[in-house]
Amino acid sequence: MKFIVSSSYLQKQLQILGGVINNSNTLPILDNFLFELNQDKLKVSASDLETTMSAELDVESESEGSIAVPAKLLLDTLKTFPEQPLTFVVEDNNTIELSSSYGKYALAYASGEEFPNAVQLDEPSKTVVPADVLATAISKTIFASGNDDLRPVMSGVFFQFSTEGLTFVATDAHKLVKYSREDVAAEETAEFIMPKKPLNLLKGILANSDSDVLIEYNESNAKFTFDDTQLVCRLIDGKYPNYEAVIPKENPNVLTIDRSQFLSSVKRVSIFSNKTTHQVKLKIAGAELNISAEDVDYSNKAEERLTCDYQGDDMQIGFNSRFLTEMLNNLNANDVQLEMSLPNRAGILTPKDGLDDGERVTMLVMPVMLNN
Repeated sequence: MKFIVSSSYLQKQLQILGGVINNSNTLPILDNFLFELNQDKLKVSASDLETTMSAELDVESESEGSIAVPAKLLLDTLKTFPEQPLTFVVEDNNTIELSSSYGKYALAYASGEEFPNAVQLDEPSKTVVPADVLATAISKTIFASGNDDLRPVMSGVFFQFSTEGLTFVATDAHKLVKYSREDVAAEETAEFIMPKKPLNLLKGILANSDSDVLIEYNESNAKFTFDDTQLVCRLIDGKYPNYEAVIPKENPNVLTIDRSQFLSSVKRVSIFSNKTTHQVKLKIAGAELNISAEDVDYSNKAEERLTCDYQGDDMQIGFNSRFLTEMLNNLNANDVQLEMSLPNRAGILTPKDGLDDGERVTMLVMPVMLNN
């Protein structure tokens, strides 16, 4: 088995696949990349048992075979080369020899048969989504998903597909983001919960892709196929909470404000907030928004005034500044709208502009009780 490949092309592909590999694996074989060579096509796979990702590379070769190569050793070596052709030759003594213009390097390999096979999906449902739409949907929602091992369903992103459109939801019970597209639809209704790790991998790759992504899914697994890449992952088992029930419908108090001004102000004031609650207080009356924070233990406090457009009763409401900052950072609008009903009910943050046709973003943030 022998093949020749460009060093930077190989490194770029392996770098992406390397994101799948855990730092500590129970099975030693999972510390490897699986190389499957078929003439001038080299298929490289990486897996952590839950998620398997593979990419097909163009190489110069006339041979076939499959071996498992140590991932970290190979990546560390590739990072040091400038662009040049590299020759890989499998030797008889269970090593693979790598030749560059500088010299030769031998890596011990394992048999490709030991590598776990990726899950095959039988008769899956299918949906095609443009790469940029999926990348945006992931980055708009993933930050709001939880990290609580006791509530695994909330640690992923909920995909809801229907013939009317696609909806992506993430929540950790303090904040919730619902991102929907009416310009892309599925052939049939389906819903599943995607874990965070494969979504982060997809987000990174899809950002620079302009192809379509074929999403196939059944009860327990999902598969994403685009360009020369495939990602198969196990879905999170369980029923997603009824998120529609927590979105308040009647919100008579509406604040409209410049997003970047609001964001900068919250960031500055929050420096002076209590280090455990991160609480900032919004006091809204007429066309003035007063943002304040106080850390009583250290006698630190800050207060800023902003002009805004406000329709509704005078109001005081407290929020966790970290949640507000994350949400405002995640919107690319010039102006945002915050709708509220009562100081103990969730506020709803939506962008006023900057959306494509058929694109909707609703962010919900739970208030913090003010101790007056």
